[in-house]
Amino acid sequence: MVRTVVRDNAVIERIDAFCDAVPRRRARAEQYGPLEVFIPVGVGWPYYARPRQGSRPPVTVADIRAVRARQRELIIPESFEWIEQSAPEMAAAADEAGLEVHRHPLMVHAALMPVPPLPPGITVRIVTPEDAELDGIWAVPAVAFSHPGTAVGEAGVAERDKIAADHDGGTIAMLRERLRSGHSVLAAAFGPDGPLAAGSCQALDSVAEITGVGVLPAHRRQGLAAAVTALLAADTAARGVATIFLSATDHTVARVYARIGFREIGTAMIAEPAR
Repeated sequence: MVRTVVRDNAVIERIDAFCDAVPRRRARAEQYGPLEVFIPVGVGWPYYARPRQGSRPPVTVADIRAVRARQRELIIPESFEWIEQSAPEMAAAADEAGLEVHRHPLMVHAALMPVPPLPPGITVRIVTPEDAELDGIWAVPAVAFSHPGTAVGEAGVAERDKIAADHDGGTIAMLRERLRSGHSVLAAAFGPDGPLAAGSCQALDSVAEITGVGVLPAHRRQGLAAAVTALLAADTAARGVATIFLSATDHTVARVYARIGFREIGTAMIAEPAR
């Protein structure tokens, strides 16, 4: 048991270093006491603030308030992300600073499992940078995350196509470049009407994170998210990445990921203003 805890702590340290290093590809860091806020450079997605690496004092309410003020000044999201085991004091400080704190099972890939069986007419594959359906694939998580929850809903192909038609050409161009560079890998599940589920993986050195796995609400509860995630994990492992992790929405979703070879090792934390 002690050996397992020590090993898991080492994995958490690698994941924590990854979460600090990845934003630096497209953002610059400003230090505020024990915290760092990542500020986008050029076109790209906004990043979070997080505890800085190395020796640091505990995160306080005043630290979080100072970073929030800077984020408002920069007009970027007031978002904080960290691993509970690496900064156990931060949740209470974030809560006292008026943020809503969310806990998500942090899971690491522990066993290579086959892609689960898919419904008839559904296929899953890695997406190439030149894929003609890239705008539709990109739109799938946008629809999925605007209709959260695991229940089957009405939003489907029509909503996907509307978002795809309104896409920003610069965003798709940036996505193609990330796929070409190998910084990101994209996988999707397809039916007769095009992409129904999608997710991505980004790697740095020997660590990779699977993120943004979403399914059109009209096609939930068919195993599509599990199939996309399993394919991404298998593809990433085949490229020699030793540590593959993800953050599950909740423990119900974590059980789905457990069936495709992931196990829980910690807790991923997000703090943001209440919606």
